[in-house]
Amino acid sequence: MIARSSLLILAVAVALSVEDPSPAAVPPNLGTLLAAARGVPDAVCLLAADGVAGGGWGSGFQAPALPVRSDLRTSIRALREGALSSGETRGLVASLAASDACERHLAAVLLGRAGDRSVAPEIAGRLASSSAPERAAALVALGMMEAAEEADAIARVLGDPSADVRANAAWALGRAEVRTTAPRIQALLRDEVSVVRAAAAVALGRLESRESVPALVASLRGDDDAEVRRVAAWALGQTQDRAGVDGLLAGLRDRNARVREMAVWALAENEARDAADALVPLMRHDPDRRVRKTTAWALGELEVEKAVPVLAGVLADSDPEVRETAAWALGQIEPRPAPAALVKAITDTDSEVRLAAAWALSQIGDPAAVPALVRAFRAEKDEKVRRAEIRALGEVGEMPDEVVKEMLDSKDARTREMGVRSLAGRRAPWPWPWPRPRPRPAP
Repeated sequence: MIARSSLLILAVAVALSVEDPSPAAVPPNLGTLLAAARGVPDAVCLLAADGVAGGGWGSGFQAPALPVRSDLRTSIRALREGALSSGETRGLVASLAASDACERHLAAVLLGRAGDRSVAPEIAGRLASSSAPERAAALVALGMMEAAEEADAIARVLGDPSADVRANAAWALGRAEVRTTAPRIQALLRDEVSVVRAAAAVALGRLESRESVPALVASLRGDDDAEVRRVAAWALGQTQDRAGVDGLLAGLRDRNARVREMAVWALAENEARDAADALVPLMRHDPDRRVRKTTAWALGELEVEKAVPVLAGVLADSDPEVRETAAWALGQIEPRPAPAALVKAITDTDSEVRLAAAWALSQIGDPAAVPALVRAFRAEKDEKVRRAEIRALGEVGEMPDEVVKEMLDSKDARTREMGVRSLAGRRAPWPWPWPRPRPRPAP
């Protein structure tokens, strides 16, 4: 049976993620909240702490009525949005030394979320504690509040005996963008613990440390941990230094798909058009669909014209997201005439592929595609795709009368609006298939 305190923390997690339109209430008693955190399962504690960051149902990520609800939501919202009192701040700082991990976690996140840098010196003082968990928690708070003024204190614990402390210190300095600490952080790329090496790579990426490019390339080429190699590739993308391109090309051959995907992304970030010869076979033959998808995106982002035949071939890929991205990439490159495979893609079984194909054809503007677009429009059931096909026809040339008539007779208000605009010679709002997939670069 779940402990009562676990249920309370779970309720807090839900409360933190739901917006409430009623007036803000008095913040809950932090002592009660922190006491309730003691002894709960790690997963529940993480949910509660993550909820402090906010994100209500108005953002589209949460429904207005959830299966689990709590009367605490209005008061928690007030806590999230309001300033902490001096008493609350002192209580949270004291809780950084708590024996319970969840209490430390919540205290650190609440302090960091509040962002009151006036308390940063007091938190930094905790870095002299004999307790490694307390030092690690203090760094969470300092990193979240981006306390650059405490950089010296944070940098001093980069050599801490605790791997957690070393990792958090590197992360905090990266968050605070203290670029002068890059050489000391770079030394941690040789740390014996992989989480420290990964944290160092992330920090160097956030600092956009071009001086660290050779060390990051060495990590990408030779680290035995896939996550370290992946974030090293990300960091090389952040630095946007051509000196890292050779290392990223080596990353395309990594045995781990996530590393290959990030290396592809980083090459596009570095505008490495000369990497096309390595990217094209990867898009065709990589066994991982995410790698193929990201490679198609990169070739479109780089507008590699010689990749057009291969991108057209990828429109037959088994994965719809790969096909969609290939269609988008062809629209970016705008080859004339439009590849036959792209024209065929407007009848794909997946609606998102059809949408991207219609957009790409409008970008290319090939009149030879008009008959196929008209046929596709008549057969299409998805109104969003129909509107994209209408726009494509409008971009290519004269709108056929029969298409205008069907637009005006449509049951969809937006389609009818496009018909009226077409008759008036005006362009309609247009469904844009955004450039994707851009992999989540933030590690």
